[in-house]
Amino acid sequence: MPARDIIVIGTSTGGIEATKVLVGALPRDLQASLFIVLHIGANGLGLLPEILEQAGCLPASNAKNGEVFEPGHIYVAPPDHHLLLEQPCQLRVTRGPKENRFRPAVDPLFRSAAYTFGPRVIGVILTGELDDGTAGLRSIKARGGIAIVQDPSEALAPSMPLSALRHVAVDYSMRLEEVAPLLVKLSRVRLEEKRAIPLPKQVKTEVNIAKEANAVDSGIMDWGEPSYYACPECHGVLLQLKEETNLRFRCHTGHAYSMESLLAEFNERIEENLWSAMRSLEETVLLMRHMAAHFSENNCDAAAEQLLRKAKEAEQRSESIRQTVMGREIATLNQPKKITKKDVDL
Repeated sequence: MPARDIIVIGTSTGGIEATKVLVGALPRDLQASLFIVLHIGANGLGLLPEILEQAGCLPASNAKNGEVFEPGHIYVAPPDHHLLLEQPCQLRVTRGPKENRFRPAVDPLFRSAAYTFGPRVIGVILTGELDDGTAGLRSIKARGGIAIVQDPSEALAPSMPLSALRHVAVDYSMRLEEVAPLLVKLSRVRLEEKRAIPLPKQVKTEVNIAKEANAVDSGIMDWGEPSYYACPECHGVLLQLKEETNLRFRCHTGHAYSMESLLAEFNERIEENLWSAMRSLEETVLLMRHMAAHFSENNCDAAAEQLLRKAKEAEQRSESIRQTVMGREIATLNQPKKITKKDVDL
């Protein structure tokens, strides 16, 4: 009989320290394979496996496409690549569309694990911002797997655990130090042979998209109802899917967003556009002053004065935008954060 031998872990802010604690408490004879997604930039160095090997006794490596995975080993999603699981025991590393603003993202790993291995999967969400992993954890639960969430009260960034608790029937919410002993215990439990619980059609569609399949050919147009929103990444129409209390979005090229990640992306685009408008106004001010100086040198004082007056008006509009950027509150599903000059300088 099979066991719960597939452990998938998703984390973001604070995730390096959290995974060190978890991995450091796992035994050398663990009869399960671990797969980890940590939100990192596209130009990251991929050093997490080395860090985890130093923290514990299990070997760790960046996942390689087509690699056959083994128990007692940690596989980490490499920078700028999604990590997926396939039958029989194979890794798939892809550059499929970003999900929830990230590649690697947690949802593709969780979703592919649930789709491929069903009740054998244990999903773990640790500290992190926004809500990546929630949809994937729902898929794990839907296929009879186990859902574990770090206690948000101790997480450096509680958003990911809180979102999972809000939208998923989580089996265990616990302190980080308690997770490893539970994983060991669960991995030793043999499962009864049962008929696999089918997943909704869109889960297969999303797994295929993460595998770099054409989103339209994969059936994305049947995925949900069109929304009012354009994809921030490619500007295609976002389709929306309601999963009980959760709402998600995907465009026809494959980019995916949760509600919170879409709101965060809109916030960033708003700020980018405000800075762009301010830059354009300031460049206009400089140009009009340069022109005014040129006219003054050529005894065209009336034209110079008119340009200086318009430059002053543009400067005032630019300052108004600057104050908006510096003082606006970011719209989030959690506690709003006010942007300060310190944030901008960083």
